[in-house]
Amino acid sequence: MPDEPSGRPYPAPPTIRAPECSGDLPTNVHPHSSLPLFTTSRSEPRPASGEVYTWYIRYPVYEVYTSRTLCPRVGGRPPRKIDGPGPRIEPRPAGPGPAAYDRPVTDDVKIGLVGFGFGGKYFHAPLIAAAPGVEFAGVVTRSPERQAEVAQLHPGVPTFGSLAELKAAGAQAVAISTPAATHIPLVHEAVGLGLAVVSDKPFALDAAAARGAVEAAEQAGVVLSVYQNRRWDADLLTVKKLVEAGGLGTVFRFESRFERFDPTGKPPAAGGGILLDFGSHLVDQALYLFGPADSVYAELDATGPDELESRVFVAITHTNGVISHLIGNWLEGAPGPRYRVSGSTGSFVLEAPMEGQEALLLKGLNPATAAADWGVEPESDWGKIYRGDDGTPVPTERGSWDTYYPAFAAAVRGEGEVPVDPRDAIASMEVLDAARRSAATGQIVSLGAAG
Repeated sequence: MPDEPSGRPYPAPPTIRAPECSGDLPTNVHPHSSLPLFTTSRSEPRPASGEVYTWYIRYPVYEVYTSRTLCPRVGGRPPRKIDGPGPRIEPRPAGPGPAAYDRPVTDDVKIGLVGFGFGGKYFHAPLIAAAPGVEFAGVVTRSPERQAEVAQLHPGVPTFGSLAELKAAGAQAVAISTPAATHIPLVHEAVGLGLAVVSDKPFALDAAAARGAVEAAEQAGVVLSVYQNRRWDADLLTVKKLVEAGGLGTVFRFESRFERFDPTGKPPAAGGGILLDFGSHLVDQALYLFGPADSVYAELDATGPDELESRVFVAITHTNGVISHLIGNWLEGAPGPRYRVSGSTGSFVLEAPMEGQEALLLKGLNPATAAADWGVEPESDWGKIYRGDDGTPVPTERGSWDTYYPAFAAAVRGEGEVPVDPRDAIASMEVLDAARRSAATGQIVSLGAAG
C-alpha cells in the first residue's frame, strides 16, 4: 500500500454497513469535499440502503466508493465519473486496492483555454492562472500574434493548434472564450474528448442549442458550467444580501442596466449583439435573484438595417410576482443607475455604472497581484437605501470573480457542484428567445412552466 505525502503508511480502510436512506441526509461534510463524511461512529448519520461502504483514504480528503451507487445528496446530483487524469469518483467494489490511491486529490486541475481575444486574455486567462488548485494547461490559438501574447503575458504556458492537442498534453478541462456562434460546436467537441468545460456567455444562440449541449454533457458524464462571472459582482452580491435579509421589505421591481456611450463604435459581432452579449448577464442576474420567468416583453433597436441591435429593453415578470426591467445600451449619453431595487419598505439605488473587477483585469492585475484591493469598492461608489430621505449608505460587498475557477476545479475533482448549473443557461436562453419574439411582434410572450 502506498504511503501518504507525510511518509506514513495509509491506515487500513474500515468497512461499514449503513442503515437505509431517509429523507434527512447528513449535513456532516468534510471541509474539502461536498461528499458526506462517513465514519464508523454510531452517532454519525450514514445515507445508504444496506450497502457496504469502504473508506478509501487519500490525503487530505476522504473519498467514498460503493459497490453500487451513493445515496444522492439533498439539493445536488450524485457524484459522477470524471474521465482523464486526476481523482475519480465512481462505483468500485468494497475493499482496498491500489487503484484507490492512484492520484492524490490535492493534484491541481489542468485547465486550458480556447481563444485569446479580449475575453480570453482579460476575463479568463488571469483568473485561471491565479486560481488555487488549478494549473493553467495552455491556450488553443492558431494566431501567431496571440501565441506571442500568451508567451509574453503567461511565460511557460504552452499554445496548441486544437482541442485534441490540448487534451493530449494532459488537460482535464477547458474554458471556451471565442465568438458566440462557435461556443456550442466547441462545447460538443470538448465533451467528445472527455474534457470538462466552461463556456463563456452567451452559452448558445438559442435555447434549443443550449439544451442539446447540456444533455450531451450529462449523457457523457462530463462536467459543464457557464461563465456567468457577474453573479459575483460586488454590487450584485450587495443586492442579493439586501433582498435575502428583507432589508427592502417585499421587492416588487428590479431595474438593472448595462449602458455606455460609444458613438464611434458598434457592438462587436463576436458577442452576438447587445441582446445576447449584455442580455445574457442581465437576464441571468435577474433569474438568479428572483427565480424563473412567467412572461417577457422586449424592445430592440439597431443603428442600421444590417446592424446588430445596439439598444435593448427586456421586461420579465417572474413567477413570484417581481418585475425586472433590464436595459442594455451601447449609445446612452446619460447612463442611469446600475441598479434600482424597489420594495415595500424602501428602495436601493446604486449609481456607479459598473463595479471594479473588470477594470482591475484590464489594468493587467489579477486576484494575486491586486491582493487586498481585489473586489473592494470605494465608499464613493456605495449604493443607498432611500425611504423618502437623502438615503442611507450601504457598504458594498466584496466582489469575488476569483472564486469561480477554484469552485469549477473542485467540481472536476468531484468535490462539489459546478459554480453555475448549465441548465440555468437554458432558462436564460429561453428568456432571450422570448425577448426576440416579443420585439418582432410587439406582444408579451408567455413562458409559464417552461420558464
